Amino acid sequence: MLTIVFQAGGKSQRMGRDKALVDFHGQPLIKRVIQRVQHLADEIIVTTNNPDSYKFLGLPLFRDIFPGRGSLGGLYTALSAANRPTVAVLACDMPFVNPGLLEYQADQINRGNVDVVIPQTNAGWEPFHAVYRRDTCREPLKSALNSGKWRVDSWFPDVNVFPVPQDIWIKFDPQLLSFFNINTPQDLDYAVQIASNAGKRNLNE
Repeated sequence: MLTIVFQAGGKSQRMGRDKALVDFHGQPLIKRVIQRVQHLADEIIVTTNNPDSYKFLGLPLFRDIFPGRGSLGGLYTALSAANRPTVAVLACDMPFVNPGLLEYQADQINRGNVDVVIPQTNAGWEPFHAVYRRDTCREPLKSALNSGKWRVDSWFPDVNVFPVPQDIWIKFDPQLLSFFNINTPQDLDYAVQIASNAGKRNLNE
């Protein structure tokens, strides 16, 4: 019983246009990201403050409950919009989001006494390739927002977090691409090239 929420709320300042809608192999980037993992979902929704731009997806669209509160506010909106008890939250700009890893993360939530299953890298947490237990995470998130906090991990001390270390997630992602996100035109060109080369090798793009 998994809801997958795609976050399309970024300002895309470095891209110069809405990065979720840039062309990626003939389709909007967000559509590619959705297609990679939609088979895992019982419910798919999109959080965005520009819903008119995403009507073409034919999916439920939700505006931020706490406007202007960045990633933390977006995460709270995602968990509040979900109708399933297990919620995967994904950034819309990760063209190589990993379905195998995401399924593993959801399984850990469903089988264990944990509230958040989140990859951990040398750069820190990956909160937008993570899975959350909706009913135990919403109130700590709301409390953090009401307390004026901004860090997306500021509420983690109040829940049971399972960090997925590199020696586990790398088994699903030996090319280290799952968390690559597109912020600039150069990032987009690089990702398109990777996907094109993967396709030529008959690999999972």
